Amino acid sequence: MSNNEQPQGQQINIELNEKEAEGIYSNLAIITHSPAEFIIDFTRIVPGLPKAKVHARIITTPQHAKMLLKALKDNIDKYESRFGDIRIDTPPNQHFGFVTPQKDEKVN
Repeated sequence: MSNNEQPQGQQINIELNEKEAEGIYSNLAIITHSPAEFIIDFTRIVPGLPKAKVHARIITTPQHAKMLLKALKDNIDKYESRFGDIRIDTPPNQHFGFVTPQKDEKVN
């Protein structure tokens, strides 16, 4: 076993403070990356307001970003098998919600 591997079945005690337990609502995430990290800024768009404030920023490694993607997919699959398909009604080019820039698109 290498130093990076955890023994199978090891439990991790996770502490959840009252402030974090309340959660933060987000309806927009901006995702950027460098060779070493992925940065996810969670914000909230309010109709009629021209600005959006970042409420939380998560910085993680590319490996953990991919593991998060797989975990989200697994959970979405489980959700949809129980409650039905999640519909996304906004057009793919509309910049509202959780989006990443298209290949040739510039981020302002």
